[in-house]
Amino acid sequence: MKKGIRAAAAALLLCAAARGADVAVDGGQPTATRLGTPAPRDQSTLELIWDNGQRRWSVAWWTGAHTWVGNDFNISTLKTTNVKILKYKYYTRGAWPNERWEGMRFAVFSFRGGVPGSMLWPTSGDPYFFKPSAGIQAHIWVEFDVNWTCPAQAFIAAQEQFYDYPNCDAFSLDNNTAFLGHTWEYKQGKWTPLPEYESFKPYRNAMIRVWVETGYTFPGVAPASLGRVKALYY
Repeated sequence: MKKGIRAAAAALLLCAAARGADVAVDGGQPTATRLGTPAPRDQSTLELIWDNGQRRWSVAWWTGAHTWVGNDFNISTLKTTNVKILKYKYYTRGAWPNERWEGMRFAVFSFRGGVPGSMLWPTSGDPYFFKPSAGIQAHIWVEFDVNWTCPAQAFIAAQEQFYDYPNCDAFSLDNNTAFLGHTWEYKQGKWTPLPEYESFKPYRNAMIRVWVETGYTFPGVAPASLGRVKALYY
């Protein structure tokens, strides 16, 4: 009996080492969507992105609670004082790892001095839980409304896996082999740039975006201008 237990444990360790110490990944067929370039949705809104629109990996951590991934953004390059975050958008899939949606938790954090900080949204301090609609199993962009004016020009939009593998939803990495330095991981109480896990290296750019409306100032929180945004994010 003890020999059987040791053998099973060794097999599990070997599997974990092959995939990476902390994550499970699924490649499948890389999916092609439109190339991701920041562009106005209309005369006053803009999609802020770092990914190139083409998925390479779906990723899930073995343990989901208190484990986050997010992208940082800095709207000072947009020549605006503040922005209203209209929507949070992320690329995922419903058919992996467990053939159904479980949902995640989402939040916006401050980003000062090049380091993620305290939670800004939701203002209650409790992350927002969102679960995609049932019946959608494909690789897909999912988005939900935020409609909140960010008090900071630099912030990080992030999602917590929340549930453990395999009863969880995945996040996605694009197929750009160059790490752009804007994707972060939060584990064991610490934010770090997303590590180069053996399971999915060299791909490290998360497919997380936000739609914003520009031209907001404080304390009045009124649109200062609805002119077309001319400055691209990067």
